Amino acid sequence: MVLALKVLKYVFLMQGYVGQICSLPNVGDFFWEKDPTPILDTVENPMHLKNLSPMELKLLAEDIRSELSFIMSKIKKPLKGSLAVVELTIAIHHVFHAPMDKILWDVGLQTYAHKILTGRRSLMHTLRQKNGVSGYTSRSESEFDPFGAGHGCNSISAGLGMAVARDIKGKRDRIVTVISNGTTMAGQVYEAMGNAGYLDSNMVVILNDSRHSLHPMLEEASKTPINALSTTISKLQSSKIFRQSREVAKGLTKRIGKGMHEWAAKVDEYARGLMGPPGSTLFEELGLYYIGPVDGHNIEDLLCVLNEVASMDSTGPVLVHVITREEQEIQDYQQREISGKHQEGANKSDSLSCTRPQTYSDCFVEALIKATERDKDIVTVHAGMGMEPSLQLFQEKFPDKFFDVGMAEQHAVTFSAGLSCGGLKPFCIIPSAFLQRAYDQVVHDVDRQKIPVRFVITSAGLVGSDGPTHCGAFDITFMSCLPNMIVMAPSDEVELVNMVTTASLVDDRPVCFRYPRGAIVKNIISSCSGVPIEIGKGKVLIEGKDVALLGYGAMVQNCLRAHSLLSKHGIEVTVADARFCKPLDIKLVRQLCENHAFLITVEEGSIGGFGSHWRPVVLPDYYIEHASPNEQLALAGLTGHHIAATALSLLGRTREALHLMC
Repeated sequence: MVLALKVLKYVFLMQGYVGQICSLPNVGDFFWEKDPTPILDTVENPMHLKNLSPMELKLLAEDIRSELSFIMSKIKKPLKGSLAVVELTIAIHHVFHAPMDKILWDVGLQTYAHKILTGRRSLMHTLRQKNGVSGYTSRSESEFDPFGAGHGCNSISAGLGMAVARDIKGKRDRIVTVISNGTTMAGQVYEAMGNAGYLDSNMVVILNDSRHSLHPMLEEASKTPINALSTTISKLQSSKIFRQSREVAKGLTKRIGKGMHEWAAKVDEYARGLMGPPGSTLFEELGLYYIGPVDGHNIEDLLCVLNEVASMDSTGPVLVHVITREEQEIQDYQQREISGKHQEGANKSDSLSCTRPQTYSDCFVEALIKATERDKDIVTVHAGMGMEPSLQLFQEKFPDKFFDVGMAEQHAVTFSAGLSCGGLKPFCIIPSAFLQRAYDQVVHDVDRQKIPVRFVITSAGLVGSDGPTHCGAFDITFMSCLPNMIVMAPSDEVELVNMVTTASLVDDRPVCFRYPRGAIVKNIISSCSGVPIEIGKGKVLIEGKDVALLGYGAMVQNCLRAHSLLSKHGIEVTVADARFCKPLDIKLVRQLCENHAFLITVEEGSIGGFGSHWRPVVLPDYYIEHASPNEQLALAGLTGHHIAATALSLLGRTREALHLMC
């Protein structure tokens, strides 16, 4: 089949498609190294799909796969999720009329084919780079992106809001939301579905089921079948005649009486439960009309079902269950993507010559394994999108003490509180940006009750190509304002090991510590156990007399770089590591203030955090878009040069400060 499609592709190329080329990426030699994509070259926006035949759409799918594989191999970004939804993306844009019809996505990694088809093909080589294409949908980037995605599970809620607004304004545009089986672990999805069923507004929810599960036993279990019978049933369920007949039958039973209507509803539910796959009645109970399963790689079936769904008027919310598979030959992309993210923050000068530098995550997991070997009460709870490769080592070593709950951060926090109440010592590992979703549980289920949960906040601070969507800018501020929370951050891997030990010994209140993505500072992971740190105690690293730099967390390293720069200007600088944001080492702060002309605090966090009462160097009061980590630090004014220039300016040496920044 694949060979036949490739032969047909070259036939189309020879038949004159070259004369219709309108969307070749203008990137020089970068483009000409790849295989020809004659059908894709004729598509500049979704309108150009409308007149293509099913066979041409199949060829287009091959072209998009070739384009994605080539681009992603060049810029070293993952494509697994987008390759799995190529046919689905084509079918959606062929049937619906974006941007008038609103198409919303839950997962950014599944939108690359969507971006190619909506006028951004020529910019895809800039994906996730400074001033380039975002890795997620972005309202500011394209009119074809009606709502921003990134954390998952928001598309149904946003889509329902748009559907209700449409109904109130008397418009007729259609709303399509695409969710994944990964995001269905988040409670907001079911809250939105329940409300959609109650409001009964017309919208289409497409469940992209890649048949992946957090639980290995579920992965090995029988899969939802895709065969001739299931395809026929899906087409019958979506047909206009069937839906109209069902609505007529509902109306008749209501007229006969309430008892007859309830009996008929139960018969309908039972019959549809027999026809559908396991779990399909859940969506019916929430008020969505279920259609499926549909083969997500069969263009004809997708077009048939989506055309029928698009033609329905006043039928309420519909869920189309689409089964997709991710290509086996690229199954290691997701692992490389997560691993790459945690190496991304490394400075080139600090990197090891080996292919994979040791990361803060590696250091943390190694320390946690040693702590768990010493203390049988330690357990680990992980939440968020994707799991860091290093955490799999802990999972393999302690399978009964590791709980990965997926995108269920709220549950993870309260679950950890329950584990603690049961006499265990939970380490709750959540990326900074995702902890925001669970803040109510942190406040009411943990801090207010002084339950000793140990929060490990990963991906803290700037996160490179993931941009503002996954940026961990706010955790210092929102965790340090809680009355009972101990808030700390390590300046290097040695301090991280010590803080794991410290957290394991705190048993009367909650505690949290953060660490960034990227390679460790000294490239040596200590083989010894950590040393407990006195709560609320900072330390002086270098003594000076002119200016004091008080760093928090990873920014201590940039303070040390600023010290080196300022020493060349004859300025003696004290560098101190705060360690704790709460409780703060007041004695250390007072000492620094009394012995220096200026005290500057430096943190990789938002306004209102650690240094809010002094002269802070913090993240600016706006979102920093995707770029490399070093470019982001420069944009934020958090490099060693920026810190040194701030000190020079305070000392009245403005010319030298400007010279340093040139």
